[in-house]
Amino acid sequence: MTTTRTPAAEARAGDPARRRPRRRIDWGRLFTWAVLAWLFTPVAGMIVFSFNDIAGRQNVTWQGFTLKWYGQAFAYPDLNAALLTTVAVGVLTMLIAGVTGSLLGLALGRHRFHGRGATNLVMFAAICAPEVVLGAALLSLFLTTDVTTGFVTIVIAHVMFTISFVAITVRARVMTLDPRLEEAARDLGAGPWTTFRLVTLPMLFPAVMAGGLLALALSVDDFIITSFVGGETTTFPLWIWGSTRVGIPPQVNVMGTLIFAVGVLLAIVNIVLARRRS
Repeated sequence: MTTTRTPAAEARAGDPARRRPRRRIDWGRLFTWAVLAWLFTPVAGMIVFSFNDIAGRQNVTWQGFTLKWYGQAFAYPDLNAALLTTVAVGVLTMLIAGVTGSLLGLALGRHRFHGRGATNLVMFAAICAPEVVLGAALLSLFLTTDVTTGFVTIVIAHVMFTISFVAITVRARVMTLDPRLEEAARDLGAGPWTTFRLVTLPMLFPAVMAGGLLALALSVDDFIITSFVGGETTTFPLWIWGSTRVGIPPQVNVMGTLIFAVGVLLAIVNIVLARRRS
């Protein structure tokens, strides 16, 4: 028995446009790229204007390409001092919050103890609370106890609001660890410290590194809390805010670009180390 094909059926079968499925729009990918573009457009503008050849302090229109601002990046001594203060505060915050937050995350993820639920609640409350609330509360505490506000109070405040981010990051990693690996190490004769140093810590290192870098980024970026508890100490964000009255110099864009480059480099190093350890 033979099948007779009508001319209309043959036309539909021979038309490639009819056989080809319609390409669907990947809305998820499109939305992701749109969000990334929205987030990084100001950063791209900062990088571009760090090469802008301007005559004064108003860096708002493109005048031409130049590298002279990178050669004059440290022309303002007060800006250099503010940047060094920011770096010092950020490094101390990263170390203190990284160690204490990692230990807190390890305890919350591995052990059950009285007050564990309350600790989790306080930790999340510190993240959800507006910075102006924490800044005002700490300022009131320092004034009540006659503590002079300055560099030390900035470090204390930054550690207080970044330690929760580190703890949550490390705790999430602890929850995924296989406890049988540590049990096997103890069965082979390793003590608690040896097991932690050779088994637990290497598996937690990517999370500890990520939490520390997050604390560093939050500390360098902070403006609100620092403005409350900084006293006469000026950090990089506070200096930029003060310079807006007379015009932001191009050196700010240069230093912002360098800080962004260092952050990207640290993120790449963290990814490479995590892949090697895995």
